[in-house]
Amino acid sequence: MRTNADPLAALGALPGVADSVDSVRKAVDRVYGHRVMRRRSTEITSEAALRGARASAALAGADWALEEVRRRTDFSAAGEPRVVGAALRLTAEAGQLLGVWRQSPLRVLARLHLVAASGAAPEDSVGRPRLAGEAVDEPLVTLPLPEADEMAGRLDGLAGLLLAGGGAPALVTAAVVHGELLTLRPFGSYNGLVARTAERIVLIGSGLDPKAVCPSEVGHAELGSAAYTEALAGYASGTPEGVAAWIAHCGRAVELGARESTAVCEALQRGAA
Repeated sequence: MRTNADPLAALGALPGVADSVDSVRKAVDRVYGHRVMRRRSTEITSEAALRGARASAALAGADWALEEVRRRTDFSAAGEPRVVGAALRLTAEAGQLLGVWRQSPLRVLARLHLVAASGAAPEDSVGRPRLAGEAVDEPLVTLPLPEADEMAGRLDGLAGLLLAGGGAPALVTAAVVHGELLTLRPFGSYNGLVARTAERIVLIGSGLDPKAVCPSEVGHAELGSAAYTEALAGYASGTPEGVAAWIAHCGRAVELGARESTAVCEALQRGAA
């Protein structure tokens, strides 16, 4: 979404987007219809949160095995442990910010960056958008970095669209939030973790995935960083084809996240988890 002139709802009419929305809805319904979800949804939610955080950290360069994430406690150490710790903290924080998101998305984004970067970045840069001349540490994303003024204007425009509401499908809104944040990289660090958490918040708060059992982060990681950055470049191009391809990519990620939780349900049903 290159400009704020295009309403979110209009993106649902792009070629192929309606099919992605329908496919995601069916995948989510399959998880929620599983018999284990009726009795043990809290366990599924907890497991989805852990797997989602692990996957988001992997895309940020800390690709740890799930069992390593379970057993480690040294998440304050510099390097990969700090990235994994940030991802875990953000996932835990997401569910607490739904009400604030509906009133002030920018406050939530600031809070997410504070949670992720506190202790890992200069104190005066944590929890606020970058200023002119400030560098951004986001090695996965090599797109041209918008100037601070452009970034601030587009960030305000995105918040305005979200506050205005409308009839856009949850997948479309989540994909736009994710894509816009990664394109803009409004913070000096941890933009990928923040963007993926914001996508999670939209999917939960919209009612598509109210129990947070379809971790899209898992799908993004499974599809791979090359596909992720290629789809993001399409979004950043602002072309209808590029934006539609990004939305479809995000839809596939949600489907894969739903499949992951379905597998957890099956394991619990067999007594193997």
